[in-house]
Amino acid sequence: MTEQTIPATTGSTADAGDAGYRKALKPRHVNMIAIGGAIGTGLFLGAGGRLAQAGPALAIVYAVCGLFAFFVVRALGELILYRPSSGAFVSYAREFMGEKGAYLAGWMHFLNWSTTGIADITAIALYAHFWSFFSPVPQWVLALIALAVVLTLNLVSVKLFGEMEFWFAIVKVAALVLFMVIGIFLLVTQTPVDGVAGGPQLIADHGGIFPAGLLPMVLIVQGVVFAYASVELVGVAAGETEHPEKIMPKAINSIMWRILVFYVGSVVLLAMLLPWSSYTKDQSPFVTVLSHLGVPAADSVMNLVVLTAALSSLNSGLYSTGRILRSMAMAGSAPKFTGVMNRNHVPYGGILLTAAVCVLGVGLNYLVPKEAFDIVLNFAAIGILATWAIIVLCHLLFVRRAKRDGVERPSFRLPFSPWTEIATLVFLAAVVVLMGFDETGRITLLALPAIAVALVVGWFGVRKRIDMRAFDKEGM
Repeated sequence: MTEQTIPATTGSTADAGDAGYRKALKPRHVNMIAIGGAIGTGLFLGAGGRLAQAGPALAIVYAVCGLFAFFVVRALGELILYRPSSGAFVSYAREFMGEKGAYLAGWMHFLNWSTTGIADITAIALYAHFWSFFSPVPQWVLALIALAVVLTLNLVSVKLFGEMEFWFAIVKVAALVLFMVIGIFLLVTQTPVDGVAGGPQLIADHGGIFPAGLLPMVLIVQGVVFAYASVELVGVAAGETEHPEKIMPKAINSIMWRILVFYVGSVVLLAMLLPWSSYTKDQSPFVTVLSHLGVPAADSVMNLVVLTAALSSLNSGLYSTGRILRSMAMAGSAPKFTGVMNRNHVPYGGILLTAAVCVLGVGLNYLVPKEAFDIVLNFAAIGILATWAIIVLCHLLFVRRAKRDGVERPSFRLPFSPWTEIATLVFLAAVVVLMGFDETGRITLLALPAIAVALVVGWFGVRKRIDMRAFDKEGM
């Protein structure tokens, strides 16, 4: 497949920010971006603490949250087939909600991924310290090195980004598949783990599916939602993919069954191999099982996998914010320099702005290395909830326009609209409420007024230079 540069004006390019990109992402890249977005450290590390808190009921929570994450990305998928755009949900917000909607969508996405980037480089430094070779190196130095390497590779070309994501996703999927094969083998052969043979009876003998009651299951919903926080990135990749109408439906539909297999399947296996109380938040649940089996270097292998997951997240965040900021810059709602491209058709201005915020995170790692991770995740939580809500709202407005003006909807549609969108928005609102029951969540909610003030001040600062012609209404 040859690379093609998207022309400045075509019948399907309604967003001025879409001009100049190369359609260099191949189907295998997009499929792996979709997989990688659905599998991250939320499973590899977070599942241990959540199992210890809610027991086997965690599988139900993963299934429910995964269903709503699928609704979000399926709504985005219909918008993609209606009009592919590297500006993704910012471009759709501009069309259906106006420039204020695009401004809000873009900067909340930037808030999410710039702070997630800080969390990623912090995690990478922490994971590297697991090996004694890196122990003498300060955490902030390792964070800076990780940022510099991923930033450099991201600036080279979109094809290199796609290759990195492809191999990062391969590592994550291979690790999960290998563990599940081992787990199923142990169950079928009734090989005891820590002296106890696994199976469904292990769940029944330790309090059943809800050993801690319903409340802990409800309270972990907010944490599980953020485990799926990258699924929307497949929408950004659509603008640099040839024939998205063929590739995207398959990639998006695969997300649902992969969530069922990898998240729900893994948790059920974990609960049948060891009592749920055997897992802790300080150790990957997969390492817990393998270490009880006496598998040598299991913790080192899994540490390499979670390191890969963090690198993948950082890579994706730099990629997506670069494209989103360019769409905004072309309209005037982001700094002008974020709209520029290098000779390889990479919007390096936006990528560098995100990296600059991550550099602040390096400083955070220097000042408060132990608290850096939790501090930034508070802000990332707000950003992802806002991004998902805007995607769903855009789809609702799109469906309304289709009914009112006779706009043809793609055959790939969000099922049961508008009830699906309404249910998803209610679910996201419920997650915000649940955050109030958690200490970290309460800090997040307290930050909302400050973020709102910053957004309002920023809007008044840019509104006079907003160029509404950046969106070609004739292309709508």
